[in-house]
Amino acid sequence: MIRRIYRRYIRIIGKYTLILTLSFLSAQMSTATELDDCMLQTMHNAEETMTIGELRLQCQKRIKDGSFVYNEKDDELPLVEKRIRQDKEHILQPFTLMAHKPTYVLLGSYNTNSYDPTPCRKQFNDPNIEFDDMETKFQLSVKFPLLVNLADNTFDIYAAYTNRSFWQVYNNTLSSPFRETNHEPEIWLQFHPKWKIFGFTNIWNSFGVSHQSNGRGGVLSRSWNRIYGWFTFERGHLAMSFKPWYRLPANGNDDNPDITEYLGHYELSASYKYGKHVFSIMSRNNIESNFHRGTIELSWSFPLYHWPYLRGYVQYFNGYGESLIDYNHRSNSLGIGFSLTDWL
Repeated sequence: MIRRIYRRYIRIIGKYTLILTLSFLSAQMSTATELDDCMLQTMHNAEETMTIGELRLQCQKRIKDGSFVYNEKDDELPLVEKRIRQDKEHILQPFTLMAHKPTYVLLGSYNTNSYDPTPCRKQFNDPNIEFDDMETKFQLSVKFPLLVNLADNTFDIYAAYTNRSFWQVYNNTLSSPFRETNHEPEIWLQFHPKWKIFGFTNIWNSFGVSHQSNGRGGVLSRSWNRIYGWFTFERGHLAMSFKPWYRLPANGNDDNPDITEYLGHYELSASYKYGKHVFSIMSRNNIESNFHRGTIELSWSFPLYHWPYLRGYVQYFNGYGESLIDYNHRSNSLGIGFSLTDWL
């Protein structure tokens, strides 16, 4: 009895620690943006003898007492251009982690197709392992600059890390384990040509290499390496991306030799901002597989009451590769929670 209460207590503490941590990070990012905006506006009218430290303290006081109102004119910029501008403002600040892919927590994600326990049964020689259809899913994705303003401010080199986890937090029978966690470090070169094509602006191109793995051994091991291009076009509040890739040959044993038959060789995605709502869609391997092994993901990011940092988030996923362990098992899941950062 005491042990069961202790486990439930640990689960609750873990869940809310994650929520509070993301809230804190979001608040820090928002405050940093306000501070930068205040300092840029204030320095134009500041006395010549004022130091940077005095300017910072003045703005911190104005933000704290509410006398400074954050300038939201950036909301009128095209989506990708706004993201690039924010990155440029923070790129050389110490101890700054920038958003890469969406960072979110789905407090409840229900899969109508259920999760396949067969690999875990084989790994642990336990035929009684069963997974709940409802679980918590979260993703944390950050990037940081390695080299910037190269070749006369033509391109930059970045690195990033993305963690996506699937937590059986409601599964009391198995003591609420993490069913799967995927790790994806990557490095890329990016530039912003601003070429005009059919009314769209080619605002962002990158070329990189990524490694994705679940960090497990035995029959549960999954991993692959890719080189990719990523081409993004925007027009007003609409952004569209094309991301082709080539899978690098595996060294030694290949735990998932047929992964490209399920995940294909490219992704198509689009995001549209309507007011303060962002709608996104991702398509993968539909045309290549003649719609037999395709994937589609829909997401909706929306204001969460008057909360200034977090946003509500709904995600629907249908297809293969929701996680690496499920790369050849179709998922049909719907989840709701909140997001810290969206695609744009």
